[in-house]
Amino acid sequence: MNTGLEERKYWVDTLIKIISPVLTCGAARELRQRMPKYNAALWDRALKDKYAYLEAVGRTLCGASPWLETPQLDPEEEAKRRIYAEMARKTIDAITDPASPDKAEFYVSVADNGGNPYSQALVDAAFLAHAIVRAKTELFDKLEPRVKRNLITCLKETRGIRPAHNNWMLFSGMVEAALYLLGETPDLLRVDACLFQHEQWYKGDGVYGDGAAFHWDYYNSYVIQPMFVDICRVFADEFPEGGYGQKRLNTALARAARYAVQQERLIAPDGSFPVIGRSITYRTGAFQLLAQSVLQGFVPDSINKGGIRTALTKVIHRCFDSAANFDTDGWLKIGLCGDQPSLGELYICTGSLYLCTAGFLPLGLPADNDFWTCPPAPHTSVRVWAGEDLPADHSI
Repeated sequence: MNTGLEERKYWVDTLIKIISPVLTCGAARELRQRMPKYNAALWDRALKDKYAYLEAVGRTLCGASPWLETPQLDPEEEAKRRIYAEMARKTIDAITDPASPDKAEFYVSVADNGGNPYSQALVDAAFLAHAIVRAKTELFDKLEPRVKRNLITCLKETRGIRPAHNNWMLFSGMVEAALYLLGETPDLLRVDACLFQHEQWYKGDGVYGDGAAFHWDYYNSYVIQPMFVDICRVFADEFPEGGYGQKRLNTALARAARYAVQQERLIAPDGSFPVIGRSITYRTGAFQLLAQSVLQGFVPDSINKGGIRTALTKVIHRCFDSAANFDTDGWLKIGLCGDQPSLGELYICTGSLYLCTAGFLPLGLPADNDFWTCPPAPHTSVRVWAGEDLPADHSI
């Protein structure tokens, strides 16, 4: 039987395997030169090249950031963490330095975006901003002053992008949250607008609409709940009237906790999960919210932590154990559990795939945390399908 520390080593090894190509090339300022262009039809439209590299970096760091931020007890793991944290800082320098061949586009005009006012640059700047919120010490405080200035300038550039009237509103809010933590004056109108609008889109039982409509997919985990919770955390004291900011956070956490219960129950005994909705090629990113509930400690008491660890470990195995997931240089290929390019929508390219790192957030907990030290346990679907008599599930 695997112990939590054995499972942790597998998580760390898998995360490093995933992020290595992005951060190795990024630190060397060779990302544009070496990142493969999977989904050729998309690249041929000449739009993806404007933001695919920011996409790869922002999404890689969004999930890896808690691990990068947390000094490790094990000397071997700590040595690896230090190496990748330094590579991450060099990569941030590379994508924000105007003189770098890897300088990323943080603002794309409507004219240069094919007439579309909703520029993808905002999306992936927000994932980078989320990484900084999760790992301010390693990903900002340790940057040289020059790089800090460049990063802040780049994030501010996204204010010129109009967010679509759906989950994109949270991207604007997340950028403002990062800027606020970095000592800049936030645009509180953007913050309040994204939070207020999502409160109006709440559908009940822990689920938000992606816009006014309900979509049966994993966007409550890819984007909506993790960003909503963390924006509320950052700005809990910025809306003091009647304790509104704290009340908003408490409500958000209650809804997120319910959604975490649902996520744990979606994982089948073998670690597979329903292939529902768009962006399924984000793989383990589908369980970002469950992973965040572990990292931030709002896991409901009704879920055993050993069961969550077992369930998420199975998901990682199902998504990444096949060598077909990676090309010969270690880059992810489009798919869910292998090379499955037809699963990728028109907007999916190589950089898109790295949101999978968001399923690894519990690595931000040190190895002596009870999530890693508690005994392994069967998760809910295993228990029920083995015939165990469990309490019925109920909505909130």
